[in-house]
This record gives sequence, structure tokens and C-alpha cells, in this order.
Amino acid sequence: MEDIIVGIDVAKDRLDVAVRPAGEAFVVERNAAGLEALVARLREFSPYLVALEATGGYETIVAAALAGAALPVVVVNPAQVRAFAKALGQRAKTDPIDAAIIAHFAEATRPEPRPLPDEATQLLADLVARRRQIVEMIGAERQREKRVTIAHVRKSIARLIKTLEKELASLDTDIDDAVRGSPAWREKEDLLASVPGVGPTIARTLIAELPELGQLGRKQIAALAGLAPFTRQSGQWHGRSFIGGGRTTVRTALFMGAMVAKRHNPVLKAFFDRLVAAGKPKMVALIAVARKLLTVLNAILRDNRPWQNA
Repeated sequence: MEDIIVGIDVAKDRLDVAVRPAGEAFVVERNAAGLEALVARLREFSPYLVALEATGGYETIVAAALAGAALPVVVVNPAQVRAFAKALGQRAKTDPIDAAIIAHFAEATRPEPRPLPDEATQLLADLVARRRQIVEMIGAERQREKRVTIAHVRKSIARLIKTLEKELASLDTDIDDAVRGSPAWREKEDLLASVPGVGPTIARTLIAELPELGQLGRKQIAALAGLAPFTRQSGQWHGRSFIGGGRTTVRTALFMGAMVAKRHNPVLKAFFDRLVAAGKPKMVALIAVARKLLTVLNAILRDNRPWQNA
């Protein structure tokens, strides 16, 4: 008997569902009643996998409802699905077609279902995301302050920066309370922060936005963070290796950690210096440090053991 794969295209008000290999398709509303109907219908199929795209947050409640019903749900990268559709020569784009393509993509690639972050972890992720937005707003206002010459406008900008900084401090308190209020998070933060170069902000970003840390192999976790190198190659021609994709906020946090670690972490500093001495460009060496730092952090959570210099 063939495995049943379900693809779901998530829109603001509706969910288009496609089932492979049966070819069945149906639609439910994206509300409480629709989600109940969806769960009941999918339980009849006993699917091997239920896949839906990340769609700016609309998918969160759907994925949570399916995971809560013990259905094997996975959220897939929309860019990968679009590339898959292009490879198939599928140019038409409608919600039913998209659902069928998602199901076909999941059938072909068999992405591994992973537990979604629990409610508390999602709260932390939201707080971390809001903090990042506030920091960006403060940076933008400070850039404006440098260009403004009118005193009245400068005072307005200064007042706004002061308000944003107050909000940032409040968010930091909320994040600290959330992390320190959870024994599981507190233990994870302490383990991650045991590594020279990793401070509370980086640790909390990784806890919130990379919950798979410590549960996957080094290649898989590097791919999630966008630090896995890929090479352009055709015939005898070999291009340069690149990194990309993955979770941008996680990769940014790891680069911040790598910049500190290459100066203050004895093991990673020696690793960086060795690469530079071998002729590697400093940026390439820094990427390698970020990748090695991620591998170290992954092993620390996997083994539940703090950093060891030796």
C-alpha cells in the first residue's frame, strides 16, 4: 500500500487540500470549524505526511492544530516548492494546483516531520522577533538623526529613540523572565552561554528560533541555519562555494558569536588563525568559525554537557 501524502495550500481565509496518490482534493475554511473538519478528514486518511508551506504566519495555527491532533505535519520552504514546480514545468498557479504541488514535493523529498515549538517557545520566539524589530527601528532613527539639521526635528527623533530604548529594556526584561522562568530554557541557556563568544541574546535567539538544535546531525543543523556550503559545478567547471537560505536571524546571531569567538574563544581563535595563515580570506574563515560554533553548540545540547576548552 502506497503512503498517503497530503499537501495544504494556506490562504488567509481558506485551506486547499490535495491528497496523493489518490488525487482527491477539497477545501475547508481557515477557522475553528474548518480546522476541526480538516483534522477529522485527515484522520480518515491516516497520512504518512502532511505538508504545508510557510506563508507569513498564516500556517502557524494550521500546523499547531494538526500537530495537536498527532498528525505528522511538516512546514516546508516555499522557495523549494516553487523550484520543484518549475522543474516539473508547472507554470500555472492557483490554490488547488499549489496544494497538489506541495503534496508532490513532499512525496518526492520526504521531509522529516519535527515537533513544533510549544506555546511557551513560540512566545519566546515572538518576543525575540519583536526585540529585533525595535533594535532595527532604533538604528534607523539614529541614522536619520545624523542627517537632520533642524533642531526641532532632532528633538523629535531623540524623544522617539528614548521611547524605543525604554521599550527595548522592557522587552529584555520580558525575555529574561521567560527564559529564567522555565527550567528547560534556563538549562539550555546556561549550556549555550558556557561557550566563549555566546552571550544571552545569541543563546535566546537560538533557543527560540532553532528549536531543533541538539536534535539533528551537524549537516542538517547547518542547512537549517543557512551555513551549509553549496557549490556551483557543471562538467569540468567548478565554481565557488556559497552559503544561503536557512533562517536568517539564526545565521546573523551565529555570525555575531563567531566575531566574538575568533578573538576570545581559544579553540575557535586558533581555528580562525589557522585558516587565515593557510591563505583563506578572512570572511571565508569567519563563515567556517560560525559553522564550527554551530556544530559545537549542537553537540553541547545533544550531550547536555557545557563547553570544555580541551
